[in-house]
Amino acid sequence: MRSKDRISYFYDGDVGSVYFGPNHPMKPHRLCMTHHLVLSYELHKKMEIYRPHKAYPVELAQFHSADYVEFLQRITPDTLHLFSSDLARYNLGEDCPVFDNLFEFCQIYAGGTIDAACRLNNQQCDIAINWAGGLHHAKKCEASGFCYINDLVLGILELLKYHARVLYIDIDVHHDDGVEEAFYFTDRVMTVSFHKYGDLFFPGTGDVKDVGEREGKYYAVNVPLKDGIDDTSFTRLFKTIISKVVETYQPGVIVLQCGADSLAGDRLGCFNLSIDGHAECVKFVKKFNLPLLVTGGGGYTKENVARCWTVETGVLLDTELPNG
Repeated sequence: MRSKDRISYFYDGDVGSVYFGPNHPMKPHRLCMTHHLVLSYELHKKMEIYRPHKAYPVELAQFHSADYVEFLQRITPDTLHLFSSDLARYNLGEDCPVFDNLFEFCQIYAGGTIDAACRLNNQQCDIAINWAGGLHHAKKCEASGFCYINDLVLGILELLKYHARVLYIDIDVHHDDGVEEAFYFTDRVMTVSFHKYGDLFFPGTGDVKDVGEREGKYYAVNVPLKDGIDDTSFTRLFKTIISKVVETYQPGVIVLQCGADSLAGDRLGCFNLSIDGHAECVKFVKKFNLPLLVTGGGGYTKENVARCWTVETGVLLDTELPNG
């Protein structure tokens, strides 16, 4: 057991001030709300707070195609009309709108996850948190599901420079299609996703039969679930599967995506988890005492998202929060 975990927490206030537009479920303001709750509970005094660097285009191009990165850099709401064919090609539109400061938003949340991975690699902390990250749907050449840049893939690529095996765990209500696809053919990253599957639920992938291919065969694990799963069933499944995975795969580092759209009452989700049930998964992963990178993800009832990620920050700091 480590004497006391050293926690690095990444936050840039600018990330919460972008606006996806009216009627769009993604509200980055939830990140400001989370940060303010973290401060109100004085959790900042127990960890190191960093403002992440803005990831350079060349860093984003470690995974994404250079032409897609350049397009994101160039496009603005004012120049939309000049790019109509590109918008379709790169899947920008209703789900993934073009808004002011879009590229800077991507640079900040991706920079946070890359910085988190670097600090873990350099053994400057035991746990690194970036609630702005976790945008798991973005693909190499296109945006998808409110995600433009896949910070998780970029963070994992960074971790692979120092670790032979990386375990990626995802408790967002949606399947981790972008991360799974990126590492589908390698045994150096094991992806485990717990998600709603069926009824044409987005993104439609994540069947239990999808297990990886070639060198990556059996290194993708999908746990497809139905509507309404509760704390008891979810945490039982989670603990059984994750303990077996860690025991057999023996990762050097874990990346945990904590999408909060798996909570009861989410605007887009359909699970029935309480904050305590969700946080129990975080608590369980922490117990392995492996270097741990924790991100946010989905979550569309923003008050609940802020509560959830604050409680989970407390869990990572071994701090029980009064319910005030």
